[in-house]
Amino acid sequence: MKRLSTLFLLLLIGSCIKPSLNEESKKENPLYDKAFEYRESGRMDSAFSYFNQAKDLFLAQKDSVGAGKCLINMGIISTDKGDYFGGQELSINALQYLNEEKKEQSKYFRSNFNNLAIATFKLKDYARALRLYDDAIKFSDDSLDIRICLNNKAKVYQDMKDYKMSLEIYEAILTGAHKNQIEYARALSNLAKTKWLINSNYNAETEFLTALKIRQEEKDLWGLNASYAHLADYYTAKKPAIALAYAQKMYQVAKQLKSPADRLQALQKLITLSLSNKTKEYFETYQKLADSLETARNAAKNQFALIRYETEKNKADFLKAKAENIEKQKDILLRNIGIATLALCLIMGYFLYQRRQKNLRQEKEIEVKKTELKYVKKVHDGVANGLYRIMNKLDNQEALKDNPIINEIEELYEQSRDISYERPRLKNQPFNEKISEILKSFASENTRVILVGNSAPLWEKVSEQAKDEIEHILQELMVNMGKHSQASDVVIKFEQVQQKINIFYTDNGIGIAGKPQPKNGLTNTGTRIDAIGGTITFDTKVEKGLKIQISFPVS
Repeated sequence: MKRLSTLFLLLLIGSCIKPSLNEESKKENPLYDKAFEYRESGRMDSAFSYFNQAKDLFLAQKDSVGAGKCLINMGIISTDKGDYFGGQELSINALQYLNEEKKEQSKYFRSNFNNLAIATFKLKDYARALRLYDDAIKFSDDSLDIRICLNNKAKVYQDMKDYKMSLEIYEAILTGAHKNQIEYARALSNLAKTKWLINSNYNAETEFLTALKIRQEEKDLWGLNASYAHLADYYTAKKPAIALAYAQKMYQVAKQLKSPADRLQALQKLITLSLSNKTKEYFETYQKLADSLETARNAAKNQFALIRYETEKNKADFLKAKAENIEKQKDILLRNIGIATLALCLIMGYFLYQRRQKNLRQEKEIEVKKTELKYVKKVHDGVANGLYRIMNKLDNQEALKDNPIINEIEELYEQSRDISYERPRLKNQPFNEKISEILKSFASENTRVILVGNSAPLWEKVSEQAKDEIEHILQELMVNMGKHSQASDVVIKFEQVQQKINIFYTDNGIGIAGKPQPKNGLTNTGTRIDAIGGTITFDTKVEKGLKIQISFPVS
C-alpha cells in the first residue's frame, strides 16, 4: 500500500513526460527509447542500465535536458526498488541539467521533486519531505498532478500523527476529485481513515465501503489493496472476523500486484487476526518474504551502483558526438501548430455552444410567456368577472356597503385585471416587505410563520421577473402548507452565497409521501423556477415535516 505514491509518480512520468521525450529523442537517442521499452515491460534493471547509457549519449550531444530526464527516471526506479539514498542522489544530480525558468521543463521538475519527496519520506525525514512536495506542486499546472502531490503530503502528515493537517488536505482533494472515479475513491477512503484515526468512535464504514465499491467497478487493484487494508484496520477491534476476511483479500490482491511490501502488511494483519493454527504458518511466510525483500533491495542497490560504475568506465567506447537535429525543431513547431489549431477549435466550439444555450433559453422564456398569457386571460374571464359580480351584489346590500371586505375584493379585482392586461406593478413597496406580508398572512392561532434573513439588500440585484416568480412560488408553498401540512411551525430562511440566493422552507407538518404529484400544485413551481435558471428540491425523506430548498442566480 505504501508504494502507491511511487506508482502514481511512475504513471505521471509515463503519461506526461514519456510522449514528449519520445517525440524529441526518437531519431537521436535510440538508447533512451530502449530504456522506456524495458521500463514499460517491467524490466527495471535493464531500463536503469539503458537510461544511464542514454544519459551519457545525451551529454555527448550537448543535450542537458535529455540527460536530466534520464537521471529523473533512474531516480524513480531506485526509489521504487527501495534504494532511497540512491534515488535522492540521482534526483539531486538531475537538477543541474534542468532550467526552472523554462516553462516547458516544469513537468520534469515536478516529477523530480515528487520523487525526492517520496525517497525523503521513506527515510522518515518528514519535514523535508513536506517542503519537497511543495516544490513539486509549485511546478504543477495540472489539477490532477497537484492532487497527487497533495495526497502524498497528507500521507506524510498522517505518519507524523498530525491528523488535523492531513484531514484538511484530504478534504480539499475530495472537492476536486469528483470527475475522476479512481481519484475520488482514493480521497474518500483516505479522508475516512484520517477521521477514524482522529476519533476511534467515528463511523467510517459507509465511506470505506463506497470507496471499495468504486474501486471494484473500476477494477483498480492498487485501490482495492488500500481499501482492504483500511477495512481490515477499521474492523480489527469491532468485528475481527470481518477484519480477517479483508486482510485475506488484501493478501490475494498484493500477490496479484506482485508487491512484496503490501504482502508483508497483509501478513502482519493475518498474524494478528488469525487463529493460532494459522498464525504460525503466516508468521513463517512473513519471515521468508521479509528476508527475501531485504535481500532483493540490497541486491538492487549494489546492482544499480555497479551499472553506473561500468557505464562511466566504458562510455568512451560507444558515445559519439551528434549535431542538433533540425527535425527536432520542425516536430516541435508542427506539434505547437496542432495544439494551437485544437485550442482554436475548442474556443469556437465553446462560443457556438454558448450561443445555442442562449437561443434555447430565449425560446423557453417565450414559451413560458405564451403560457402565462393563456392563463391570465382565463384569470380575467373567470376570476375577475366573478369578483365583479360579487362586488355588485354586495354594493346593493346596504348593511355591507361600507364593509372593508368589499375594498379588499375590489383590490383583488384590480389585480386580476392588471395581470390580464399586463400592466406594470407598482414598485413603491420594498420587495422584502411585500414578501413578509404575504408569508405572514398565512400565520394563524395554530400556525407560526418565522422568517429569517429577508432583508432589503438581499433583493437589490434580483430582476423583476425573478421576484415575480419567487413571489408566486412561495405563495404556492404556503397555500399547500395551509391546505395539507397541518404544521404548527413554518420557518423560511433567506441567504445569499456568492452569486446565488438560497431559500430554505421547513415545516413540522405531515410531509409529502414520495415525489410531489401534479395534483397538489407543487409541481407547477418547477416551470417558474426553470424560467429564472434556478432549482427547487423537495426533501421528503425527513422523519416528520417537509424541507424544500429553492436556489436561483443573481447578477
